[in-house]
Amino acid sequence: MELREIEIFLALAEELHFGRTAERLHVSQARISQTIKKLERQVGAPLFDRTSRRVAPTPIGARLRDDLAPAYRQIVGAVARATDAGRGTGGVLRVGFEAPGVADLIAGVLDTYRSRAADGEVEIREADFADPFGLLRAGEVDVLVTLLPVAEPDLATGPVVLTEPMVLAVPARHPFARLDSVTLDDLARDTVFRAARPAPPYWVEPPEPWTTPSGQPVRRGRPLATFQELLAVIAAGEGVCPLAAHARQYFARPTIAFVPFRNAPDVRWALVWRRTGRTARVREFAERARTQAGPSSGPARG
Repeated sequence: MELREIEIFLALAEELHFGRTAERLHVSQARISQTIKKLERQVGAPLFDRTSRRVAPTPIGARLRDDLAPAYRQIVGAVARATDAGRGTGGVLRVGFEAPGVADLIAGVLDTYRSRAADGEVEIREADFADPFGLLRAGEVDVLVTLLPVAEPDLATGPVVLTEPMVLAVPARHPFARLDSVTLDDLARDTVFRAARPAPPYWVEPPEPWTTPSGQPVRRGRPLATFQELLAVIAAGEGVCPLAAHARQYFARPTIAFVPFRNAPDVRWALVWRRTGRTARVREFAERARTQAGPSSGPARG
């Protein structure tokens, strides 16, 4: 029994008139009659008593109507909800951020989407520092703003939305704090921390032994669980850490100095979404971001 046949049967059971049913479904009366006869052959019994003056369901027809109607409504509702999700309607765009401060830095992209999209509501979520892709994979956000590169088989990478230089976070009394800038080779002069997180091999995580561009070995700091813990050990004088430049404004404190790098790769933030979750809403947001951010020089992770 096909869905269209069920629709015709239920419509006739409600209208109790072949002409009105045909008009309601925009088909011919002959199509209605043929469909009912087909269903009756399939069931093996009449579904409607038909005379020149009235149409009424038989007891079997009434039972079939009562059994089919709830299931039919559930199927139609499920298809409608899936269609709304696929077209990007009927809800908000949920955007996750690996670094919450980046939401402020790309406020123009968010505002443009809100003002021009057909359904421009945006909900911002903070991604787990230890598992930045978790919310995305769980379906709790539609798109994630994260550091590049991303080479996960289930995730697709969209346009770069922000490019910024790196700075070196050092204790306020560190000799580097008095410098105008540092180089990657300067990392060999202290212990360098990186916050602990499940790092895939394609991220720029230097192999052992970790060396600077000139080949000097770099001492790794102990693993750290959170970003606030990272800042605490830097402030305590235990070491230094390269960060994206927006850290100077968002994590400023008297116990830490942020020294610019020179001749170091930029940090790039881009949109990422599930390959199976590229709805019209996600496509439109990516297009707004691509148009506003302009062409990218390519993915890189600082």
